[in-house]
Amino acid sequence: MSCAANPDRPRRARALLLAALSAAALMAPRPGRAGDGRERPPHESLSVAAAANLVYALDALDAAFQKANAGVELTRQTGASGSLVAQIVNGAPYDLFLSADADYPRRLADRGGADRASLAVFAYGRLVLWTTRPSLEPASLASVVRDPSVARIAIANPDIAPYGRAARQALERLGLMTEAGTKLVMGESVAQAAQFVETGNADAGLVALSLVLSPRLRERGRWIEVPRTLYEPIEQAAILTNRGAANPAARRYLAFLAGGGARKILEDFGYGVPPSP
Repeated sequence: MSCAANPDRPRRARALLLAALSAAALMAPRPGRAGDGRERPPHESLSVAAAANLVYALDALDAAFQKANAGVELTRQTGASGSLVAQIVNGAPYDLFLSADADYPRRLADRGGADRASLAVFAYGRLVLWTTRPSLEPASLASVVRDPSVARIAIANPDIAPYGRAARQALERLGLMTEAGTKLVMGESVAQAAQFVETGNADAGLVALSLVLSPRLRERGRWIEVPRTLYEPIEQAAILTNRGAANPAARRYLAFLAGGGARKILEDFGYGVPPSP
């Protein structure tokens, strides 16, 4: 004897399958949540354009920032402040600009590329005369310029690099510009000027104290500080670009620069810092 097929059986099977799929969907982790249901930190990115004098200090600054902001993917580009402004104006995707002086961020804001209200001075740079040549004693800037054995003195390009501008001011105020003129070799940035000295392609250089105090260079050569009365203050300033003004991570980094941890790092690299806010 044959049994007739139950017409309700396929419908019940489909209903059970749909119920199982619905339950699985409810139990699956939702976007933005970990498997245990807790909120997952959102992925953020931050791109920083920084003056070349900060190249070594940024290693410590970025590490301290990311320790408290583990979800932020941070990238950076260093170079002469003037060159970085040109890149930003031409569309380079940077969120935060850390300049070697306050003038370049103001120019960037004037050209419609940054949020002027976010401009903040976070440190003051210091200029030094540095040499790695064992036979050269940097007793004073004048003695090095006038030393007949000194053929090359490295500085950053004064037209685009604030430390180069400070070097030129110091030479002019000491009346040494004519004597130094034929000896000067210019790097695009203060980091490149320091590289000329490090590699022996220059006998001495007028560079940032932050570079010669870096872990890489602090045991190399000898240096003396150039009196700060010989050049205009080197105001290291930060500003949010138009892109960065809408980036919460960029705003947090800007606030971080004014905090105690960042100030301690900057002081360790030879910078002066403004009074605590």
